Amino acid sequence: MKHLLTLEELSKKEILDILNLADQLKFQRNNKIEHHLLKGKKLGMIFQKSSTRTRVSFEVGMYELGGEALFLSSRDLQIGRGEPVEDTARVLSRYLDGIMIRTYKQKEVEDLANFGSIPVINALTDYCHPCQVLADLMTIREYKGAFEGLKATFIGDGNNMANSIIVGCLKLGMKVSIASPKGYEICKHIQEFTKDYPNMFEMTNDPFVAAKGADVIFTDVWASMGEESEAEIRKKAFGGVYQVNKELLAVANEGCMVQHCLPAHRGEEITADVFEEHANEIFDEAENRLHAQKAVMVMLMKD
Repeated sequence: MKHLLTLEELSKKEILDILNLADQLKFQRNNKIEHHLLKGKKLGMIFQKSSTRTRVSFEVGMYELGGEALFLSSRDLQIGRGEPVEDTARVLSRYLDGIMIRTYKQKEVEDLANFGSIPVINALTDYCHPCQVLADLMTIREYKGAFEGLKATFIGDGNNMANSIIVGCLKLGMKVSIASPKGYEICKHIQEFTKDYPNMFEMTNDPFVAAKGADVIFTDVWASMGEESEAEIRKKAFGGVYQVNKELLAVANEGCMVQHCLPAHRGEEITADVFEEHANEIFDEAENRLHAQKAVMVMLMKD
């Protein structure tokens, strides 16, 4: 494991190794056991998309691991003024021990990895969100104890979250069902990926079909960052149907978890009452961004 670019590139064992280390680091933090595994290391954090959870969790994570994190807004870097990614990668590789990037195009992340000489962590692109889904998987195991035999359902846009949820859950032995409106399905590449898991994946336009027998239900906002101009169009496509509510949960398995990567738009993709009833699960999920990402950084950057 040289980088974290997508979950497709990780084996089942590598994902489990990350989750096991995340559990250990969470235990050490909760019990105030020092774990300066990255003492002296420096992480550059490139943000072309703003974030609450990503910035704070990576910055705090590096501090707790004994290292330092540098916030690098694209407005402050020459990459924001047209410097080629390959030049930025080669320069930053001489100053830093790792790069985290939250951006739009997956190719930009891939180019950083290809032209640089230090580990690169994908903290979100329009294609995938591996860091978030590692935290989701960590949370599922905390609540359910295992992955095999569980069913995960995603309700909403076939976006970066849907892509990574499908990959991560299938690799760990979970069945996956996704419900999206016509025209908003997952990309062809992920549809091809699911063919390696026969009888484990279902794609439908009916949320109640997808949610039947679910053990965990995921959702996300209808319009992601960069899609704000489509917000009203998307409300018409998703509204009144693609929402996690009590009626939908009634067809899921008893004790079904609800997960949301946040921020949540109550009354749109999830009702306020369901959000609050499952708030502990959702905010455990948010906290686990810290622990899962610390595990990734240790695995990539530790000597």
